[in-house]
Amino acid sequence: MKTVVVIPARYKSSRYPGKPLVLLLEKPMVLWVAELSAKAVGADNVYVATDDERIAKVVKAAGFQVTMTSDQALTGTDRLAEVAGIVDADIYINVQGDEPLVSPQDILNAIEQKKAYPDLVINGYCALSAEEDPSSINIPKVIFTEQHQMIYMSRQAIPGIKDEKYAPVEYYKQVCIYAFNRQELLDYGKFGRKSTIEQSEDIEILRFLEWNQGIRMFKTQPGSLAVDVPEDVAKVEVALKIAQKSR
Repeated sequence: MKTVVVIPARYKSSRYPGKPLVLLLEKPMVLWVAELSAKAVGADNVYVATDDERIAKVVKAAGFQVTMTSDQALTGTDRLAEVAGIVDADIYINVQGDEPLVSPQDILNAIEQKKAYPDLVINGYCALSAEEDPSSINIPKVIFTEQHQMIYMSRQAIPGIKDEKYAPVEYYKQVCIYAFNRQELLDYGKFGRKSTIEQSEDIEILRFLEWNQGIRMFKTQPGSLAVDVPEDVAKVEVALKIAQKSR
């Protein structure tokens, strides 16, 4: 089965314009993600999906493939849907361009999950760290069944509690590694708009949930850190330095 990693990279981020090209330890963030993805599937199977020539130029200079997508794409997954119409593969792994600490093993695990559950969309999760606030709207939290089928994802702290003594021991957050087949992506793109709850939460995977597409959550390694806002850069650079020393 052919598997590709697609990294959606948009320049015009509302919270952090130019985010894919922000320098982390003097290397553009999108290249950190591409290099780690290549360790899982090989550089020939890594594509950066962007609508911006500045990003395309940096990616091509580093030897990775670029697929130019529409500047009208509503979400990163819509950008993947455009790639699925151009690049033929059996499994498409979406690795977000703001996850410079993504684990190659987690990418491989996502592939295996998709092979084992071909009719389900696959998405990663891990526990929030002690430093992360469950009430932060920058962190999508997720709840799922005991069989790891996703129930809901929200920017609010979930599950909600009525009595403090029943507060969850851990909260779980989305890790932005997804696995899709081609038809799932094409159907997503053909939907043509954000679904109702997706629009409210600004969480793109909810579009699948709203049309009853099953979503299976799989556990990733802890320590995932995304760059959502400029204030995240310093702590991500610290984490990258630690990761480099441990290799």
